[in-house]
Order: sequence, then C-alpha cells, then structure tokens
Amino acid sequence: MDGKLITNLIGVAAAIFSVGSFVPQIVKMIQTKDVSGVSLRTYAFTVTCFTLWVIYGLRLQAWPIAASNASALVLSGAVLVLKWRYSGHALAKKS
Repeated sequence: MDGKLITNLIGVAAAIFSVGSFVPQIVKMIQTKDVSGVSLRTYAFTVTCFTLWVIYGLRLQAWPIAASNASALVLSGAVLVLKWRYSGHALAKKS
C-alpha cells in the first residue's frame, strides 16, 4: 500500500469512530430516558464545534471534512435534543 492510501484509510477510520462514538450515548438515553450524566453545556459547545467544522470544510471544498463533521453534528445534535427533552429543561416544557 502506498502512503496516500494508508493516510486516507486512517482518515476514514477516524471519521467512522468519531461519528459512531455518539451512537451508544443516544441509544442509552432513548432506552433509559436518563440524561443526568450528560452535560448540556458540553453538548452545546460540541454542536457549535461541529457546525464550525462543517462550514470550514465547505469553504475549503474539503468534502471529507464537511461530510464527517455534518454526520457528527446530526448525532451530537440528537444528544442535545434528547438532553433537553428528557431533563425537563425550560425549552422542553414550552413544547
């Protein structure tokens, strides 16, 4: 294998693991409806971070950066929504 292929495989693996890391948290939150261990502030920052990475990737036309971070944005956004929904947060009470 050449160096570029190995580098690309590492990048793909990193994206899969980064995006996939949110799935166990989402599954647990849906099953238990227990969100006490999830930090609202942390996930608000995480969603902001992924939003900025998506914008950065799009501006550079670096589609792997944009696509992997968009996927992570969707899943981290789901964690944030579930946190609001199951914690009785003021925003959840209005809906």
